[in-house]
Amino acid sequence: MPSIATKASGNNGEIKQQQKELVCVTGAGGFIGSWVVKELLLRGYRVRGTARDPADRKNAHLLALEGAEARLTLCRADVLDYDGLRAAFAGCHGVFHVASPVSNDPDLAPVAVEGTRNVINAAADAGVRRVVFTSSYGAVHMDPKRSPDAVLDESCWSDYEFCKQTGNLYCCAKMMAEITATEEAARRGLELAVVVPSMTMGPMLQQQLNFSSGHVARYLTGAKAAYPDAVAAYVDVRDVARAHVLAYERAAAANGQRFLCIGAVLHRASFLQLLKELFPQFPVTAKCQVDGEPMAKPYRFSNQRLKDLGLEFTPLRESLYETVMSLQQYGHLPQLPAPVAPKRAYL
Repeated sequence: MPSIATKASGNNGEIKQQQKELVCVTGAGGFIGSWVVKELLLRGYRVRGTARDPADRKNAHLLALEGAEARLTLCRADVLDYDGLRAAFAGCHGVFHVASPVSNDPDLAPVAVEGTRNVINAAADAGVRRVVFTSSYGAVHMDPKRSPDAVLDESCWSDYEFCKQTGNLYCCAKMMAEITATEEAARRGLELAVVVPSMTMGPMLQQQLNFSSGHVARYLTGAKAAYPDAVAAYVDVRDVARAHVLAYERAAAANGQRFLCIGAVLHRASFLQLLKELFPQFPVTAKCQVDGEPMAKPYRFSNQRLKDLGLEFTPLRESLYETVMSLQQYGHLPQLPAPVAPKRAYL
């Protein structure tokens, strides 16, 4: 598999120009945020990352990234603190608003909306030109009225009332935050692109367990007794990071656009079968919660808009393999004998 450094290469003129440009990443220490920082450093950007506590050792992995010593600084900022954000964005050409907790806490939506409003307005007041906002496919695919023959794309939105009634409050929060980002950016004259990633797989840079990696670990060890009759969309975290930077660099074409960042859609049973094939030494969850009933069918989707920007999606098989290797590296899974790395395939 090509390294991300190879994928990130551009013409020399672009790289030389980018070395002079300062950008800020909110939530820099998180799963996606860390990879966005890494991708930006590999492309020659000067990066400022925000964290609630920059001195916390959980952010140490950022300072160890290639290029970090010369071109990365961490600063204290919280999305609910406008003044802190304004100071963090001072002198920046662009902002990547990645920071967002993953939970179904009823208080999440107000925090996500107010935090996003603060980010957009602080960016505008600091003279920032471009913002890339990290949404979620939870804001896109949750619509029971959508035809099974429809193709999920950037025009789709989740049904807010359905999400609320079914307790999917994270989806509600991401929908409201994305709408807020779009409206505030238009009001303040900022260039905005929105990246909409699905369930994100791949190696961790941070040591702390994140939601999606924990999801894999629970199924791999059999900690979850059964899996649901459900379909989900998956994407590699390195592809998500590249999508953010591609959308930023193509701002003239990307302004105001959403970019659906999905690499594969499959039933949970197929997802677990991939895990079992890759790691037969683990007791992967094998029982479905509704055995004997017709299974949900994967839906069709389009990621053409990101492909048009030059993104090549990583096969899920590779993402899963590297997810588990990473979980073992950081002690979240036992160090059982490693299987042979998978060859490139569609999944």
